[in-house]
Amino acid sequence: MTMSPVRKYVVPLSLLFAFMRHLVTGAYVQQGQQAEDAVPSWDDLDQRPLPVWYDQAKFGVFIHWGVFSVPAYGSEWFGSYWRDKWGNPAYQDFVEKTERANFAYPDYAHRFTAEFYQPDTWADLFAKAGAQYVVLTSKHHEGYCNWNSTAIPTTWNWNALDIGPRRDLLGDLAVAVKNVTSPHTSKVLKFGLYHSLYEWFNPLYHVDKANNFTTQHFVDLKTGAELYDLVNRYEPELIWSDGEWEAPSSYWKAREFLHWYATSSPVADTAIWNDRWGQDTLCRHGGFLTCTDRYNPDSLQPKKWENALTIDKSSWGYNRNATWEDYMTVPELVHSLVQVVAYNGNMLLNIGPAADGTIHPIFEDRLLGIGAWLKVNGEAIYETTPWRHCQNETASSVFYTRRPDRLYVHFTKWPSASLLSLERPAPTQDTTVEFLGLSSASSSWQPTLPWTGLRGTSGSSGMTIQLPSLTPDILPCEHSWVLVIRNLANLDDPPKSAVS
Repeated sequence: MTMSPVRKYVVPLSLLFAFMRHLVTGAYVQQGQQAEDAVPSWDDLDQRPLPVWYDQAKFGVFIHWGVFSVPAYGSEWFGSYWRDKWGNPAYQDFVEKTERANFAYPDYAHRFTAEFYQPDTWADLFAKAGAQYVVLTSKHHEGYCNWNSTAIPTTWNWNALDIGPRRDLLGDLAVAVKNVTSPHTSKVLKFGLYHSLYEWFNPLYHVDKANNFTTQHFVDLKTGAELYDLVNRYEPELIWSDGEWEAPSSYWKAREFLHWYATSSPVADTAIWNDRWGQDTLCRHGGFLTCTDRYNPDSLQPKKWENALTIDKSSWGYNRNATWEDYMTVPELVHSLVQVVAYNGNMLLNIGPAADGTIHPIFEDRLLGIGAWLKVNGEAIYETTPWRHCQNETASSVFYTRRPDRLYVHFTKWPSASLLSLERPAPTQDTTVEFLGLSSASSSWQPTLPWTGLRGTSGSSGMTIQLPSLTPDILPCEHSWVLVIRNLANLDDPPKSAVS
């Protein structure tokens, strides 16, 4: 008896994509369509006022955590460096020596267990560090989703519920962060998330790329759906987008999403986003600018910006190869914070937890070191604005922040002979100076009046202050110090370039 040949049925890609779109219909498609009816321009989106909370916060914690935390080798770009066609011999050699034959990158997900993950402990650490907001990786370029994304079929078996920890990592931290209060400001911390638009190996993305981004299968079926799902589920008040560099923002449907996020989402009134939404937006359009990783301009900027930097100088994810020399010190981090805030920015400081959910002690040490400094000097950081004379002086060691009734003078280097010369402030006969954190009980120091070395007449710029002699038991803090000056002739000059 002969068997009839088995017929092969080929499903056209267009039909397959149509079926997949049907699976992800619902809130995402409806919301996106509503936004398309009247999509504002980038210039219009940029006119949206900066949420007050973000401008006042000044300091946040960034967390890069994902499947790349399992090999913890070299960089969070491990998957790309190992598998891309140009490859990296060091990464390839690492896998050959540590894994079985025919090992694949998705196999690492089974060991991304997060068994010691304690989100409440994390949130408490970040609050003690002085952070006012926390930004967790929801999805990096590897495509793995750190949240309960099971409602999106295209994330099947590549998310934290289906494989690995079997728990909602992002959701658990969102709850913990939103329930912790900062001991520095008495405000509840804000929660935000990082999300990569593109993915290294997603076939839907590569179909669109091969079509020169004239199709949007990947956006419609995966990465766009993820953004709506994340906002509706967890209500993040900040979205730190990334992976924008290969395609224009029109491909990513970025303006449609942000219009919805800013007008109709559950957090529309307080939502804020960065500038990485397409080739045409970096360092041009966004609620705040990031421009490059570790962006750190050396002058006052007209638009709010953020320095996202890493404690580990080379890697955003946990790197088992890092030595003590590879980590920034507490003095370096405090000095960075002072400069960033003086120049109208926020500092978002990154840590990389291990795959088991623990945070390396060196990260804790750096965070708590910043917190100790902020405990003394927080009033000169939080809720301040730049001063129009904020240009640094005295060999790049003096920076200014202000409140309506006072000027804060930050000096990161103790001056020779304890004489601090300031070029910008214009004193009057009523000017007073206070050393922040130095109580009258521990020192009887008062600045000399009239000012030692005063240049010009009262009201002219320039003053020299003889700092007190302080023993280690009296010194209020380490790394950087703050003077509070009141009744200046030029205190009320508005910041020329600052954003209110």
